[in-house]
Amino acid sequence: MEPPFVIRPARREDAGAIGAIYDEAAASGVATFATGPHTAEERERWLAARGERAPVWCGEAGGSVVAWSALAPFSHRDWYSGVGEYTVYVARAWHGRGVGRRMLDALAEEAPRFGYWKIVGMILADNAAGLALARRNGFREVGTHRAHARREGVWRDVTVVERHLAAPEGAR
Repeated sequence: MEPPFVIRPARREDAGAIGAIYDEAAASGVATFATGPHTAEERERWLAARGERAPVWCGEAGGSVVAWSALAPFSHRDWYSGVGEYTVYVARAWHGRGVGRRMLDALAEEAPRFGYWKIVGMILADNAAGLALARRNGFREVGTHRAHARREGVWRDVTVVERHLAAPEGAR
């Protein structure tokens, strides 16, 4: 039997686990442009620098952080203030157990409390698991940025996904 799974706001002492999960994802080559390392100290600074509209959550099982998710403003421009960008990372040992779905569901439920009416994701186009997670959680693909950025010298495409959490007045 698996230990209970709890989603809670990230704390400073989670920084090491957040960094380790991020580095594990980076090593896969398909989950992020980041390459690491993301030390506890670097992640502590990252957590401390996030604004009130950029929350981070941890998924915890058996007293260990096994996943994390985050929201951040999509842009600094006022007219995009209701659009947030999401991130979800799950420790490899916890893949395939529904943890990503639960993290993304919780993030989408919380996002309106931070003023977001829509969330978007930027997913490496060859990240099949990340794209499947987005689709299963009600996101739609809106396009692909070709040669959006390089990772280790190789140009990579990024697929943009979106999910409206609430329809703004007058929206079609």
